[in-house]
Amino acid sequence: MSREFDVVVYGATGFTGRLVAEYLQGQYGSGVSWAMAGRSQEKLEAVRDEMGVSKDVALIVANSDKPETLAAMAARTKSVCTTVGPYQLYGDPLVEACVEAGTDYVDLSGEPPWMVDTIAKYSAAAKKSGARIVHSCGFDSIPFDLGVYFLQQHAIAHHGGPCTKIRGRVRKMKGTFSGGTAASFGETMKRAMKDPKVLAGLKDPFALTPDFTGPPQPTGHKPIEEQDLGSWSAPFIMASINTKNIHRSNALLGHLYGEDFVYDEMVLTGPGEKGKAAAEYVAKDDSMAKNPPKPGEGPSKEERETGFYDVMFVGDAPDGTRIIAGVTGDKDPGYGSTSKMIAESALCLAKDVSREDTPGGVYTSAPAMGGALIDRLVANAGLTFKIES
Repeated sequence: MSREFDVVVYGATGFTGRLVAEYLQGQYGSGVSWAMAGRSQEKLEAVRDEMGVSKDVALIVANSDKPETLAAMAARTKSVCTTVGPYQLYGDPLVEACVEAGTDYVDLSGEPPWMVDTIAKYSAAAKKSGARIVHSCGFDSIPFDLGVYFLQQHAIAHHGGPCTKIRGRVRKMKGTFSGGTAASFGETMKRAMKDPKVLAGLKDPFALTPDFTGPPQPTGHKPIEEQDLGSWSAPFIMASINTKNIHRSNALLGHLYGEDFVYDEMVLTGPGEKGKAAAEYVAKDDSMAKNPPKPGEGPSKEERETGFYDVMFVGDAPDGTRIIAGVTGDKDPGYGSTSKMIAESALCLAKDVSREDTPGGVYTSAPAMGGALIDRLVANAGLTFKIES
C-alpha cells in the first residue's frame, strides 16, 4: 500500500492523544512517517509545540461531524490510531472511512455494545477492502489478550497442546483509569439501562463471538480464596471487556485454545484474613461509577512514570505441567503504557503484518498481530512477556 503516512494519530489534542504523539516523536522521530489529526489547526499547532514534536510532522484537520474530512485523512495513511471516545458516540464515521479506504484502524475501545455493532456492520466490507479494524489496543485488552496468546503458544509448542483453562490474575498495579475509560463506561451503562439486549450482552462472555457460545465461564463477581495460589482474589473491573476480547481472539484463531476454553480474571489481594478483607473492600469499590475521572484529565507526568502493572496467567497443560506466564508494563496502565501500546499497534499493522497473513476484518490484537506485536512491545514499549514456570 503506497500512502503518505504510516500512522495518523486522530485525537492528538486530547490527553491520551498528546501522549501518543509524544511517544512517537521520542521513540521514532523521523524514523516513521506520521501525522497528527484533530478538529482545530490552532490546537494541533499548540500541542505539537507543547509536546516537543517536530514541525516536520504534518497536521491534519479532521472532524467526525464532517465525514469527508475523515475520508480524506484515511486515504493518506496506512493506519489510523484514534483516541477519540466514547467510541459509541464518535467512532462510527472514522471506522466507516477507514473501511472504505482500506486503511487499518486501532482504538482504545472498551465498549462491548459498540463493538458488537461494528462487527455486524463492517466485517464484510472490511474483508472486501482489506482494512484491519482492531479494537481495544490499550490496557484493555492487550496485556491480557496477548498474555493468554503467549502462554498458549508456549503450551502448544512445549506441552502437548493448549491449556483448556487459564486464570488471569493482576498481581500488582499502580495507576489510574483514564477519563476516557470512565466516560465510555458511563455511556455503555446508559445504553444498557435502556436496552435489555445490551445489558444481557454485557453479562455474556461470548458477546463478541456472534456465531459461537462456549462452556459456562466463572463470573468473578465475588471474592474467592485460591489456595493453590496462596491468595484471596477480588473482582477486576476490566474483566468484562477483557474476557470478551479473549474469547473473540480464540474464535478468530480457529479456536486455537479449544472450543471448551475457560478464562477468567481477578485481582490478587494476598493470603489470610488481611487478604480476605482487601478482597471484600475491592469488591465493594464503586468509585468508577460515583466519582469517575473526567475525559481530558489525567495524572501528572511523575504519576505516569512511576505507575506499573504485573499480570500473571496460570494454565495447566495437557501433559500435566502448570504454566505460569507474566506480563508487566513499566508505566501507569491507563495512560503511560496505553499510549505506547496503541502507537505500536498502529505501526505493527502498517509495517509488520501483511494482508496475506492478516486479511481485512474486525479484529482483536492477538489474531491481528500476535507475536509481531509482542516483539514490538518488548523492544520499544516497556512491556515484558515471560514464562515463569
